[in-house]
Amino acid sequence: MLHAQVHLTLPVWIHDAVDPSAVFATDEEKVALAIELSRRNVEARSGGPFGAVVFGPDHRVIATGVNRVVPHTTSLAHAENMAYMLAQQKLQTPRLNDVLAPVTLATSSQPCCQCYGATIWAGIDRLLIGARAEDVMELTEFDEGPLPADWTGELGRRGISVTRDILRDQAREVLRAYGESGGEKY
Repeated sequence: MLHAQVHLTLPVWIHDAVDPSAVFATDEEKVALAIELSRRNVEARSGGPFGAVVFGPDHRVIATGVNRVVPHTTSLAHAENMAYMLAQQKLQTPRLNDVLAPVTLATSSQPCCQCYGATIWAGIDRLLIGARAEDVMELTEFDEGPLPADWTGELGRRGISVTRDILRDQAREVLRAYGESGGEKY
């Protein structure tokens, strides 16, 4: 029999971790939430050390995501993709900034090659990043894949502003803890 349905979920603890009425006014507050989600995901053993949050123009959370690759046995369940899919369902659009702008993604670590492509098509206006890809590969066994040499410039040409190294040390600490614990590399 062929499978004809996909069902992906976030861990149940996410409901207690995020207040949907809270306002995250600064870039640091936004990335801090993504890092906190990545930390909790590792501590709960509910996935890998990555968190992502989609914010609307009112600085409130539209959707969250954490890495769920191993629990769902799919390489597509990265934190950014989970957040994008949930935001798209909530707003009923495949391109988020068609109905709301600006849309910001805060992520605990730089998007891998898969999530980089998804960022372009999801309709994101601003990308806020904690740790860099080189941090991920230095501190864990993850392979972040190839990106264009000028990946930030390419996003900029597509109208997506990128701010890197926000709370980088905090994001690196989650990656370090995961790597030292022998976490899976998916």
